Amino acid sequence: MNSNRVVKVKATVSIEKETPETERPDTFLRGNDDGVASSVRFRFEKMIREAQDTVCNAIEIADGGGKFKEDVWSRPGGGGGISRVLQDGAVWEKAGVNVSVVYGQMPPDAYRAAKGAASNDQKPGPIPFFAAGISSVLHPKNPFAPTLHFNYRYFETDAPKDAPGAPRQWWFGGGTDLTPAYIFEDDVKHFHSVQKKACDKFDPTFYPRFKKWCDDYFYIKMGSNYDHRLEYNDGMGNMLDTWSSCHRDERRGLGGIFFDDLNDYDQEMLLSFATECANSVIPAYIPIIEKRKDLPFTDHQKAWQQLRRGRYVEFNLVYDRGTTFGLKTGGRIESILVSLPLTARWEYDHKPEVGSEEWKLLDACINPKEWI
Repeated sequence: MNSNRVVKVKATVSIEKETPETERPDTFLRGNDDGVASSVRFRFEKMIREAQDTVCNAIEIADGGGKFKEDVWSRPGGGGGISRVLQDGAVWEKAGVNVSVVYGQMPPDAYRAAKGAASNDQKPGPIPFFAAGISSVLHPKNPFAPTLHFNYRYFETDAPKDAPGAPRQWWFGGGTDLTPAYIFEDDVKHFHSVQKKACDKFDPTFYPRFKKWCDDYFYIKMGSNYDHRLEYNDGMGNMLDTWSSCHRDERRGLGGIFFDDLNDYDQEMLLSFATECANSVIPAYIPIIEKRKDLPFTDHQKAWQQLRRGRYVEFNLVYDRGTTFGLKTGGRIESILVSLPLTARWEYDHKPEVGSEEWKLLDACINPKEWI
C-alpha cells in the first residue's frame, strides 16, 4: 500500500494576501471610507492605533530594555495592519500587540465562527465584511506574574439589503482577561475592580453580565468530567478495555470581562465603552507586573506555569472564535498565532497536590469566583 498519497485540500481564502510596507500609513481604510472622520470605522481605527502605542510603550518601560519588532502590512483592495512583538525580554517571554483593518468576503462557516452560531438570516454565498480590532497577549517570564489578554473589535457585514448573503449588520466585541499561574488575591481583586469601574461608567449591569460571559467563554470543554471507555493494545495483540476520567471542565484563567455581537445599545455609546475598556488595560495590569516580575521562583513553579501555558494553547487552538475566524478567512498567520507563548508544557494526567498553591489555582479555574 502506498502511504505517500497526495491529498488535495480546498482552502477557503477570502482575504487578499498581505503586502509588506516600510511605513505606517495614516489610515488603512479604503478611499471611500478614508477621511470620513465622523464614521465609526474611522474613529475605531484611530482608537485602536492609539491604544497600541500606549500599551507598547508601557510594556517596554516595564521590561526595561526589550523593544518591539514591528511589521506593517497592507492588502491591494484596502485594509492592513501593524503587528508588534517583543520576544525574550527581561520581563516578557513574548508580548504581542496587533491592530488590523480588514475587508473581505466571508464564507458561511466563517460567518458562523464570527457570530458564534448559524442565524436565521444567513443565506448561502460569500458575505462582504469589514472588521477592525486590536488584539494582545502578554506572557511574562516570571510564574508569579500573570498573562494578560485583551481584544477589542468592530465588525460590519457590508452587503446591501438586496445583495446575496447576510443583511447589513454591525456589532462590537472584546474583553480583557487575566491568566495567572498562582493566585495573589489582591492582584485579582485589583484587576477585576478596574474592569468593573470601566463597565459601571456605562451600565451597572455590564460588569456582572460580562464577567459571567468571560467565565463561560474561556472554558475548556473537552472531557466534561465524565468517564469514557478506551480500547488499548496490551502489547501481545490483545485489545483490552479500560475506563478513563477526563480532567478538563475548567476555565483558562481567572476571568475579567468579555462581550460579543453587542449591538443592542446606541452605537456611539458602545464605541465609547470599547474605548474606555481599552484605556483601562494599563492601570489594570502594569501595577501587578511591577509587584511580581522580580520575585524569586523555583523550577517546580516554572514547570507549573508551563503546564498552564499548555492550557492556554489548547484553548486558543481548539475553542477560540477569533482564531477560528482568522484561519477560515485566510488571515495573516503570524498575527493570528502571536497569542501563543514561546514555550509550554503538557504532562499526561497531571494533578496538583490537594491544598497546594497550584491546586488553589486549578480549583478557581474549575469553580469561578466572585472576586469583588
